[in-house]
Amino acid sequence: MKAVNIKLSLAENVKSFVNIVNRYAYDVDLRAGRHVVDAKSILGIFSLDLSKPVTLEIYDDNCDDLLEEIKSFVVN
Repeated sequence: MKAVNIKLSLAENVKSFVNIVNRYAYDVDLRAGRHVVDAKSILGIFSLDLSKPVTLEIYDDNCDDLLEEIKSFVVN
């Protein structure tokens, strides 16, 4: 499993992010505090507090291709 922090500040960013992660077979979750949602669910993402970065959890160790595609959303 890999985890990175991402920032989805605009609705257009959420739509773009969901389109990217849906192309991959990996199970991916977004975690904001104690709330966890499926990262492939646009409605689930909008239920989170997106004013702060959220943690993307990817349940596959060979996910460099996905990480490369979402690097514009990744924050340190």
